Amino acid sequence: MNTVDYLKKIVESWEHATLVFLPKIFLAIVVLLLFFMLARMGRKISMRFYSRAIKSNADIARIIAAVIYFFLLLSGVFIALEILGLEKVLTKLLAGAGIVGIVAGFAFKDIASNVFAGLLLNLQRPIKVGDWVRIDNNYGTVLEISWLTTTIETIPGQEVFVPNQIIYSSTFTNFTTFNKRRIILRSGVPYGSDLEHVKSVAVDEIKKGENILENEVVDFYYTNIGESTFDFEVSFWISFSKENDYQNAMSDAIMRIKKRFESEKIALA
Repeated sequence: MNTVDYLKKIVESWEHATLVFLPKIFLAIVVLLLFFMLARMGRKISMRFYSRAIKSNADIARIIAAVIYFFLLLSGVFIALEILGLEKVLTKLLAGAGIVGIVAGFAFKDIASNVFAGLLLNLQRPIKVGDWVRIDNNYGTVLEISWLTTTIETIPGQEVFVPNQIIYSSTFTNFTTFNKRRIILRSGVPYGSDLEHVKSVAVDEIKKGENILENEVVDFYYTNIGESTFDFEVSFWISFSKENDYQNAMSDAIMRIKKRFESEKIALA
């Protein structure tokens, strides 16, 4: 076979390959365009739907819309590769993506956990900005809830960043949820005291305090007989929106009890 015949055979094989492969290329392009338009339509519809369903948080709607968009787009790419007969390339891509995913999963495990916890916080909203909370032994008011951390301003004035996964991996307390808070005072009276009189005086004086919720019961219990005292506990509910409400009510109750007990000739021990 001379050079001319060899070149002619190569050209003929290219022509045949082109004629066979060209329709596949055209179909793959059509599939990509269809899935691209479908992805844009899916993102638009999902954004409109979830924006109405989750009015309180537009970020969640955008995330869901983006997930749908990329899912449809990648589906189109994979189908187009199969049409072109590039299954092996697709398999290698998926295998490589799997290995990368495993490595990335170990490397970004904590970040992913925090992001997922942030998503739950934005969906369930157990706390919100301005709430008084105790999270991981940090007590203060919530300044910001981001995807990775929740920022708290503590009583001393420090800014604490709590990883979101800690909120869902342990217990936390929201003191603002019910807009009320219970105060518990503990003290005692010496032997020889009229216990019925002590109880009635303490309950009566607590009821006169400021910011007391009148529809809630003031509870009084004797809790222990000490070496020289009868220990008691008095608890009551106050309207709560900020820490000063709690501190002022506690201080006012202590001063009232002391002053009233002195006037009633009741000694505190």
